Amino acid sequence: MKHVAARAGVGLSTVSRVVNGDPHVSAAKIEAVHRAIDELGYRRNESARQFRTGATETVGLVIEDVTDPFFSQLTQSVEDVARDRGSMLLVASYRRENDRARQIVHALSARRLEGIVVTPSERGDVSYYASALQSGLQMVFVDRPAPDHIADAVISDNRASCRDGIAHLIAQGHRRIACLSDRAHLYTTVERLAGYKDALAAAGIPYDPALVHSSVPDDGQHRVAVSRMLDSENPPTAIFTCNNRATITVLKALSLRREKPALLGFDDLELAGSLTPGLSVIAQDPFAMGRIATEQLFQRIDGYRGPARTTLLPATLHSRGSAERGPEG
Repeated sequence: MKHVAARAGVGLSTVSRVVNGDPHVSAAKIEAVHRAIDELGYRRNESARQFRTGATETVGLVIEDVTDPFFSQLTQSVEDVARDRGSMLLVASYRRENDRARQIVHALSARRLEGIVVTPSERGDVSYYASALQSGLQMVFVDRPAPDHIADAVISDNRASCRDGIAHLIAQGHRRIACLSDRAHLYTTVERLAGYKDALAAAGIPYDPALVHSSVPDDGQHRVAVSRMLDSENPPTAIFTCNNRATITVLKALSLRREKPALLGFDDLELAGSLTPGLSVIAQDPFAMGRIATEQLFQRIDGYRGPARTTLLPATLHSRGSAERGPEG
């Protein structure tokens, strides 16, 4: 900094103010300091600055599966907001393992991050989230609600959007509608299945558990379930898939069969509009979800101490053809 100050012809305090983005510095001095920085190759010692100030200017994102298209888009959105804020982003995924999720949260807290956006795990003890909050780590939950509403959360209105989507299938004449979901205990599965049941009840259609299957979408069980349902004496004329991985599994299974039931998926896919017919979906907005969650996180970091907020975002039905054909095809 002394060398930069000497080269720019300014004091040490001016260099510090320019490096830290103080707006109360003249344009001429800012230009002189930046020119000197470029000429000398000066870089601020972040480790020393963090040790002195206790601030890392780094936030974290903890998600279930980094390979899932939904979480990939969510990550991009969180990263964009963090970058605009001048913060670095650390991303970790716990791959459906609660112990791994706990280790990640503890590790990020120990690294003195300012806060994290997190999709909570849903099995075992989750009290470590409250412990991390009590230690001073700011936290906003995304995609699933905060345990015991201990912090802000940004989630989709899963139940209402699925109710409307199933009502759309019923309006096409379908009464035998299969539902293939992720693991039964997940919050999103519970809410989406509730919306499915709501729509059936509103139309006077009895709920048939034989048309419902819940499991990890990529473990092969969905393919077996689809075959079992379609080979039954009273097969479904429409299929509703509760997330994008289930949709992909069902698309692969249907490609090998002559029967082509109507299909409605939850979550959009990149090539959904390029299929024949186009894939109809109930589309969440992971970009809005990530943006709002990260903005709320920075509000907390900046000192907002209001009560915990839960933000419900609508999902949108995109009719592209696959859900719009009737029971006779």
